[in-house]
Order: sequence, then structure tokens, then C-alpha cells
Amino acid sequence: MKLHNKLENFHMAASTLAVLTVALLARFANGLIEQQGGSSSSSSSSGSNNLVSQSETSPSSSAAYTVGRFPFLMPKVIPNRPELYLCTPVKVDSTKSYYVVGFEPNATMATAHHMLLYGCGEPGSESAVWNCGEMAKSDDSKEEVGSPCASGSSSQIVYAWARDAPKLELPEGVGFKVGKDSPIKYLVLQVHYANIDKFKDGTTSDDSGIFLHYTLKPMSKQAGVLLLGTGGYIPPMKVEHMETVCDIRENKTIYPFAYRTHTHSLGRVVSGYRVRVDDQGQDHWTLLGKRDPLTPQMFYPVESREPIRYRDRMAARCTMESNRKTVTNIGATNNDEMCNFYLMYYVDNGEPLSMKYCFSNGPPFFYWTNKDAELNNIPDYEASHL
Repeated sequence: MKLHNKLENFHMAASTLAVLTVALLARFANGLIEQQGGSSSSSSSSGSNNLVSQSETSPSSSAAYTVGRFPFLMPKVIPNRPELYLCTPVKVDSTKSYYVVGFEPNATMATAHHMLLYGCGEPGSESAVWNCGEMAKSDDSKEEVGSPCASGSSSQIVYAWARDAPKLELPEGVGFKVGKDSPIKYLVLQVHYANIDKFKDGTTSDDSGIFLHYTLKPMSKQAGVLLLGTGGYIPPMKVEHMETVCDIRENKTIYPFAYRTHTHSLGRVVSGYRVRVDDQGQDHWTLLGKRDPLTPQMFYPVESREPIRYRDRMAARCTMESNRKTVTNIGATNNDEMCNFYLMYYVDNGEPLSMKYCFSNGPPFFYWTNKDAELNNIPDYEASHL
């Protein structure tokens, strides 16, 4: 568990607190609130943060229920340090259960390296914006530092975005439950500002974020995300495989429908599999998704929607190619690397997996070929070639 938490927090880097607006305080207090009869329209312009405690509602084009649109945006922050990670929260109305059914990014890769949306029991700070991550340090004693979610509270990734990925609408009847009957009481938006050249004038601000599409209509299929990843490092001038595998130990059936890959610049191919062993002890590998991670990092339809069951195994590989003369470690900055395979799924009339993360120590400590991994019929060529 310590390894899982440590690797999860690699998504966060050293940063400094940004300039806030009073409007965000209203959002933190009021949370996600249904507006009766609709409200003012929001846009992707720099003025959209004026509507932080309001939602738009409109009839869904594919169902006979109302879908709201909540602008969850950074409150006109001014990043002033490279590799800055900032978090901002919204408290979900605890008197109702909401179902998030779509994600509409309000960002470009010219500004935001990537964004993550966390579902938390409690946020990592009581501030409206904070420097998020255990790796974060500050010489400013007034700066708030913390993880996206509070230590000891429930924590899961709900959505991830990078490289100008388009919006994502979930399949009909599928939604992420938040609020009253969910462990997700807060949503926390994390934005990684890798380059801050456009903010050096001290007046240009940012409202990157996500417009959340949600409904109050109960969804029979609850969505979840399983994040597979590794630790480890990549030797100089070498092609390296970063691999992980985990067992499904909960007596549940999950139905995969989308996947997403993420690395930094050394990633060449990321692949994910369901592994099922037969009565003769032979592994059968079913490809869930495979992609060049340097293409738009959106959620793509899975290659196989066959259900994943108790005692199945989940496996992922990132094929990395380094032409650097130094070691590259797993870490949060652009000079580091990451190996992530996200699997989005739903359960039918039940709760998502309690397991949210599947991480290994990575190379040179862990490979699929390790004896204790107990894997056979490994698709070695297929997993590393498009």
C-alpha cells in the first residue's frame, strides 16, 4: 500500500501557490448544486470562472432525463514556477446522489501538460487551491502543500486528460456516482503546468479544467477506473519494458469499455491485457488496448468488452526507448517518466472495485518473466509493437 500511495503521488511535483479569486471560495462552500430551470451559459473563455457555483441543465439528446453541465475550472490561477502542480476542490452536495456521465475538457496542451480528476472522501487541504503532492516543497510558510486527497480518506482517479484529448461521453446508463451514497464526497481537479512562459507577465491567468456532465437520474451501471502503473527506472541508451500485473480478488464482474495510456517523451507503446488461466494452467491473454502514448491521450474504446471476473489478472506494459546518456526515473516532471494504463469499466447493479490501483516496482526489479509473477504465454512481441 505504501508503494501504491507513493507512486500515485508521483503525479504531483514541486510548485507554488497561485493567485486565487473570491469566486472559488463560493464553489468550495456550495459544491455541486442542481440549478432549477437552467442558468447562465458557460463558455471556454477566460471569464467562465465567474459561474463556478452554477450549472447548466439541458435535456440529454440520447435519454429522457436532464443532464447538467458543471464548470469545474481553475480559478484564474497564475502559475509562476515550471513543473507546477495545483489542486482545487469542489464539495459535492451530500443530500443527493449525482451521476457524472461525461467529461468536457477546457484546456490545451500548450498550457496544461495533463489534468487529473480525483474522487476523495476529504480533500488534501482546506484551501481553495494548493500545491498538491508529497514531493512538493516551498520556502513560503504561507503556501498550502498536500496531496489531492487527505491522508486516510478514500481516493480514486475518475478521469484523466492530456495532449488535447477531446470530450468523453460515457455509454448509455453508465455514470460515476458521487455525493450522498458514494465514498466520493469531494472532487479535486489537479492541473500540471509544465511550462509557464505565457504566465511570466504576471497578469495572464488560467482557467483550465473540465465541464462535468451529470444527472440526478440513478444509473444502474456504476463506472470505475483501475490505474495500472510501475515504479523503476530506464537505463541510458536502452529499450526497456515497464510491466505490472495484479489479481482481481473481489467477487465482482466488471465490464471494460474504455482505456487510456500515459507516458512522457520516452514512451513508444503502452498495452493492457486481461489474463485468464485455464484448467491446465495456461494463460490466455486478451488485449484490452494498445497505443502510441504520444498521440492524444484520450479514453479510447477497448479492443475487447468481454467481462473481467474474479481470479482474472490485469497486466500492462510500457515499452520505453531512451536515447539519453543518463538514467531516467519514474517521477513527476517532464525529465522523468511515467508508465500508466487506465481502464474504465462499469459494474451492473453493484459497486465498483475497491481496488483502484495496480502498481509494480518496475524495472529492474519486476518483469512479467519473474518467476513469482507466475505468467506464461506472454505476448512479448505483440505487447511492444503497433
